[in-house]
Amino acid sequence: MKTAMTLILALTLFASHLTAQTHRIPTSDGEVLHVTVKGEGIPCLYLHGGPGSGSWWLEKFMGEQLEEHFQMIYLDQRGVARSTGTENSDYSMKRMVKDFEEVRAYLGIEKWLTMGHSFGGLFQMGYAMRHPEAIKGMLMINAALDMQDCFEKSWCPKAMEFAGIEDHKLCSDSESHFVDRWNEAVQLVQQENIFWMMGYAKEENMHIMNASFGDIPDWNWRQGSQIMEVEDYHVNFKPYTSALKMPVLFFYGKTDWMIGPDHYQGISFPNMLLWGSDVGHMPFMENQEDLLKAIIAFKQKFNF
Repeated sequence: MKTAMTLILALTLFASHLTAQTHRIPTSDGEVLHVTVKGEGIPCLYLHGGPGSGSWWLEKFMGEQLEEHFQMIYLDQRGVARSTGTENSDYSMKRMVKDFEEVRAYLGIEKWLTMGHSFGGLFQMGYAMRHPEAIKGMLMINAALDMQDCFEKSWCPKAMEFAGIEDHKLCSDSESHFVDRWNEAVQLVQQENIFWMMGYAKEENMHIMNASFGDIPDWNWRQGSQIMEVEDYHVNFKPYTSALKMPVLFFYGKTDWMIGPDHYQGISFPNMLLWGSDVGHMPFMENQEDLLKAIIAFKQKFNF
């Protein structure tokens, strides 16, 4: 019996290995994108946030569960992790969307789902508005649709509260750009060692997450240092949601101060499952059970 069980386990692991595919996909403007394909079911493109956080941590911490429901396409966007890209690469929304389409064409996928986390919500909107015909549905997980709203209504006020600063001028000063104020606020919370409180339930989880970046040698950080300055990502995408007819799961954390627990307000996708969860910014680590419940409910509601 023990020998038989060992053989079954070995065959299972071997089969899983055979279904995993790693690709180096060239783009039309000379970059090379790292893509890993794993799992069974409807193809689902993961659009990571950060910006610059890469796809590896999701694959590492929750890939096994997600791959039971979808054929996951883990993409390291240009300028991130294992993909090429320099400070001078094109990080415009138009170019990023073209990357997604070139990945889809390379893999021979007719239509797919997208799963976006955090800053990845902006990519989802930019993609869906340009190519709705390519997208079966969107899973928006702790997703931002208006970065200025996230900063001024949640990120900054909560950071000031955690830091014990009563003057919140930094959060609403119209004389300076919100990105400049955001950079200043990030430095403040890092100095106070309270950054973890913005999105995690436990400080140790932030360290576990950060340690995962060390799994990839020579991590490419170029995108993260460039893309926040691109005006394409300063748009409030909420007013455009009413025109997008594909099914949407909008999953938000009730203690997610990075995006804001009320960020769903003003979002009006016609076919939306709204799901509030008792979690911060990282449900993939800190409330996988509820996130999976939401994903299953989404699949059942819209017959995926």
